[in-house]
Amino acid sequence: MTTTWLDRLSRSPRRRVIGASVGFTALAVLAGSAIVAARPDAPAKVAEQGAVTLLPGSPSVQERPGLAALSTASDSHGRLITVSAAAPRTVARLNCARFHAAAGTGLCLRLDSNLTTYQLTVLDAHLGVRTEIPLVGVPNRARVSPSGHLVAWTVFVTGDSYNGGRFSTRVGILDTRTDTLVATLEDWAVTVADRPYHAKDLNFWGVTFALDDRHFYATMSTAGHRYLVRGDLATRRLNTVRDGVECPSLSPDGTRIAFKAARDGDPRHGWRLSVLDLASGHVTPLAEQHSVDDQAVWLDSRTVAYALRRGRDHADIWQTPADGTGSPRVLVEDAQSPATLTP
Repeated sequence: MTTTWLDRLSRSPRRRVIGASVGFTALAVLAGSAIVAARPDAPAKVAEQGAVTLLPGSPSVQERPGLAALSTASDSHGRLITVSAAAPRTVARLNCARFHAAAGTGLCLRLDSNLTTYQLTVLDAHLGVRTEIPLVGVPNRARVSPSGHLVAWTVFVTGDSYNGGRFSTRVGILDTRTDTLVATLEDWAVTVADRPYHAKDLNFWGVTFALDDRHFYATMSTAGHRYLVRGDLATRRLNTVRDGVECPSLSPDGTRIAFKAARDGDPRHGWRLSVLDLASGHVTPLAEQHSVDDQAVWLDSRTVAYALRRGRDHADIWQTPADGTGSPRVLVEDAQSPATLTP
């Protein structure tokens, strides 16, 4: 269902219950080389209000933009952090379960004030609240379009893992310019192998946006398959592109997709981080050998970043080349939900 949600709220002018789900971390580069293993060596000191922004640093200071992420350090767990050449690790007051940002727009999926339910919060570049919407479900993925105009989220409605078993997810998309809300993709027209497809077991997750603010990619599961689908916000249609693609992340030039591929075709065996060339269909497994259960982000056209769990409560952000060469290395310790800060 597509609607302007502000026009349909019953009592509150800013809140509406919808289904949804979620997403990871941060870093920066000086003179072309990454700030490796930015780490919380000292106890976290929360920055003054306004000191943390979602705007990139000056190009004269750093060749690549910095990153934003969520801390998993014990003294700042869940707080937004930024990492840049000028400030290796700055901690904000904002606390999120999942986070992403682009072009000065932030998306924070966080506990509501009653601490039993979640809400979606759209932020401006200085972390001011633009919109708040209650969520039904547990946040799992979050993504902002390159323009900053669109935000998308995924929630687990039931279950809490993609590695087999029964679960139900729901995706939502909000146009921050018009407040037009796509509350679910389950009522969109779907084609599989160029034929209309109807099923009751459809699940969607992991949206990634194209540059045109119209098209996007996501994962659709049905009948034991996990398809990469391409969506069109104008026509409300979803077309399958390829089987076996989860949590897609579109490259800055729109030609490749980083994704997690189930080992041996079985999510219970974990996932191999890989890159799909959309034109040729060629898939390149990346150098990371650990199972990656994350929606990767592109640091630039040659490098992807992702989080790896370290125990129950901690994670680190790693990077690896997108062409399958090289070796993975830690970018930011004790962090997850990375987002490249772009103008």
